Amino acid sequence: MLRWLVCGRLGPVWMWKALLLFVAIAFASQLLGVIFSKSNVHSARHSIFSSPDAQGPSLGSCQPHTHIMFLKTHKTASSTVLNMLYRFGEERNLHFALPMGYQLGYPLPFNAHRVKGYRGPRVTDFHIMGNHMRFNKLEVEKVMSADTFYFSIIRDPVALAESSFAYYKEVAPAFRKAKTLGDFADDPRKYYDPRLRNNHYARNLLWYDFGMDHNANFSISLAQHGEAIIHRTFKLILVSEYFDQSMILLRHALCWPLDAVVSFSLNARQQKPSGIGGMRGSWVDKAAAVAGVSVRAGHSQVKREPNLLLTEEQREKLRQWNALDWYLYKAFNRSFWEEVSRFGHTLMEQEVALLRMRRDSLAQVCLRDGGKPVEAHRIRDKNIRPFQSGLVKILGYELQPGLDNATRTACLRMIRPEIQYKDLLDAKQFPRTPVVQAQPGQQSQGLMAAAGGSFRQNTSRTGERFVGGEAGGRTVEEGERDWDGSRLVTSNQTLTQRQEKGRLR
Repeated sequence: MLRWLVCGRLGPVWMWKALLLFVAIAFASQLLGVIFSKSNVHSARHSIFSSPDAQGPSLGSCQPHTHIMFLKTHKTASSTVLNMLYRFGEERNLHFALPMGYQLGYPLPFNAHRVKGYRGPRVTDFHIMGNHMRFNKLEVEKVMSADTFYFSIIRDPVALAESSFAYYKEVAPAFRKAKTLGDFADDPRKYYDPRLRNNHYARNLLWYDFGMDHNANFSISLAQHGEAIIHRTFKLILVSEYFDQSMILLRHALCWPLDAVVSFSLNARQQKPSGIGGMRGSWVDKAAAVAGVSVRAGHSQVKREPNLLLTEEQREKLRQWNALDWYLYKAFNRSFWEEVSRFGHTLMEQEVALLRMRRDSLAQVCLRDGGKPVEAHRIRDKNIRPFQSGLVKILGYELQPGLDNATRTACLRMIRPEIQYKDLLDAKQFPRTPVVQAQPGQQSQGLMAAAGGSFRQNTSRTGERFVGGEAGGRTVEEGERDWDGSRLVTSNQTLTQRQEKGRLR
């Protein structure tokens, strides 16, 4: 009778067994989901960026430097170093000495008034200065405090010339006239005219960036004098070819955690012939034409990458042509390895190994495809596409999908390109001023004063200025002149420039 009731009224026994098994599986899945969820919360709270490895070996009782001046020399991996400074300062809410545009008046010698928000010597406590400038110590000292740590980075002049030729082929007249770098190396004076603008990219570029006369005739006494000037001001000169060792020395000099000097190479160029992709966007428009890229209707013109092949004889000729830079490189390369010797070669090897392991670990966590750089147009997030400079493709990175918020923020800081990062810091440091609606009969210039009258003056890598009505800049003073002597005036809440010969230089 019971068997009849179960089978007939309530269904067969196998169906009940299947139902019980399903319930058991569902309960187990739910339990595992809760455990997995808790595990994710735990891992997010204790991410790789908060692990003991992030700090690195103990630095003792020293305190981290927060007043830092980095002379950002050209084509020396300086964009990667600047990214470290940006990250360190942003994480600690430090105050940056930012330019009006993207460079601090370059290629003119630095002037303190080029710093956004500067109101006189030591009025504002600026912590970090690192954008491109032509060094001028007396003016820098008006901005930075007396306890500022000064450092810079150099590179072998031959490698620097190769990179400079690739980036500035259409900017420097001396490079533009030469078909190949080899042709230029064979007879530089055939192409070089010291009177022409932007030709400083073609000779003794390091010497120029350090604020000295790059066209001076070489002599041992002059070169030694320049070396002594740099030694007196800069506490550390890094060497691009020994980047990891440089980062270890920098970390100990600044008393920074290991993660502060872990980096992914930024602004690196693709090493094979290619054209420039059609990049566009608001920040590209701001910086367009900064390095020889002609932009028309929002698209850059496609050009062939220049020939950089050199014979050993041509390399030696470039060393002679850049004799002042070559002297600096040899001198500071020696002092660099003297510093490594004082640090200890065994200890240096150990810490470099830790640095590289840490970089690999963060690449696996942060970057898609294990950190392989990709062409800009392949990067899905347009906000982290690097600006395409000169006649080469500049590579960038893609973030790993599925990162928790804290990890994603930290990873994004490590790959954010220089132009976008500067804009981000600018917006935080100088929040947008609310727009005041004009009343009938109200003067536009009075409205500018009420609204803050701010603008952003954009600076190209060649020293050219692009002006516009974006908020976040400073007020134009009556009768103020730009770098080329032309007057700056305000009209209808937009900065304009009185132009000579009918065009903006």
